Amino acid sequence: MSITEDEARKVAHLARIAVEDAHLPALAAELNSILHFMEQLSEVDVKGVEPMTGVTPMRLKRREDVVTDGGHPEKVLANAPDARQGFFAVPKVVE
Repeated sequence: MSITEDEARKVAHLARIAVEDAHLPALAAELNSILHFMEQLSEVDVKGVEPMTGVTPMRLKRREDVVTDGGHPEKVLANAPDARQGFFAVPKVVE
C-alpha cells in the first residue's frame, strides 16, 4: 500500500494539520514508512503470547473497598462556606 500526495493532503486535512504543498512529498513518504512498519508487525507470530499491560509483571496493591466518612467530618466541613447538620449547604438550582 502506498500513500499518494493527494491522500497525504486529505490525511492532513482530516487531522486538522496545515501542510504546505512543498512538504506533501515528505509527509507522504513518512506515512508510507509508517504503513510499511505496520505491515512488518503484522508478520510477527504472536500465537500463545499473552497480552500485557506493562513490560514487567507487577501485581497492584489491593485493599478492602470499604465506604467510610473519612473519619473527620468536622475537619472536612470546616472549609465549607455553609454547612448545616453535618452536610454541605448549597444554593438551590432547580425549582
